[in-house]
Amino acid sequence: MLIALIAVIALALLFDFVNGLHDSANSIATVVSTRVLSPRVAVVWAAFFNFIAFLLFESTVASNIAHGVKASVVSLTVVASGLIGALIWDVLTWWLALPSSSSHALLGGFAGAAVAKAGMDSLDWQFLGKTALFIVISPVLGLLLGGATMRLLMALFGKSRPRFVDHTFRRGQLISAALYSLGHGGNDAQKTMGIITAALIATGHLSRHAHDRSVPLWVVLSCHAAMALGTMTGGWRIVRTLGMGVAKLQPVGGFAAETSGAITLFIATKLGIPVSTTHTIAGAIMGVGSVTKLSAVRWGVASRMLLAWVLTIPCAGLISALAFLLATLIQIPG
Repeated sequence: MLIALIAVIALALLFDFVNGLHDSANSIATVVSTRVLSPRVAVVWAAFFNFIAFLLFESTVASNIAHGVKASVVSLTVVASGLIGALIWDVLTWWLALPSSSSHALLGGFAGAAVAKAGMDSLDWQFLGKTALFIVISPVLGLLLGGATMRLLMALFGKSRPRFVDHTFRRGQLISAALYSLGHGGNDAQKTMGIITAALIATGHLSRHAHDRSVPLWVVLSCHAAMALGTMTGGWRIVRTLGMGVAKLQPVGGFAAETSGAITLFIATKLGIPVSTTHTIAGAIMGVGSVTKLSAVRWGVASRMLLAWVLTIPCAGLISALAFLLATLIQIPG
């Protein structure tokens, strides 16, 4: 059992690494596409703030993820199957350069494996319903905040010299990219923390009634470190899609998009709701791009992203359910 637990934890940290790799574009796409930072420097900048996010945010999201599936259903096989489904979907969408949600892939995978084991009653529908609602809210809020922030900045700096505006917001993007990376680390790393916590509860290493603050420090640090390492590895295919494919931004637009996305993530993390950093930043970029004119947004690219968002939870869930059934056929317990 101990060896199996270690294997599942390793699989969870691998997912966290791939999450950082897959979602690094969310933190750095605009700062790279506006040429404020080189790709190499940008990923180091983002990785640092990904890692230190645990100093600022409580583990509320981690606690909620751990309770998304009824505790009596959770086993190492369910957790492992959920991670496998999320990993396969993440790698597939990375290969296709589609900015899908690692967060929702993990939620869908975990839920799919639980349903394969114990049916639909195994799920916490109140939690999943709230999460599903934020699939819509997070990109819309990002879009509205992005558009409003851009309009405010245009009103404040519209009569300033273009060179002054460019110089000011090149520096400003260092701050906005750092804020977004903090939000990314604070929300996304907690999802894997929650999965590892569920595995520890299932094997009796943590109490089933553990409070969210009882997430062990080694779990917190290892998850943030794995995500930071993945971010440093970079995900340039998706950087091109988000930073250059959705809308062409200047530094002032990059600042507006990152700041708006960061605010959305901070709100969601404070509420303990796992949201997609991909959905959030994509919505913010579209909001900023549409302020000048709607044709500034490449809606064809946006529609491909929307398709990936719709498919993520069911596809990851289906893959995880198949992984669980395969494990059952070869008589892996759980």
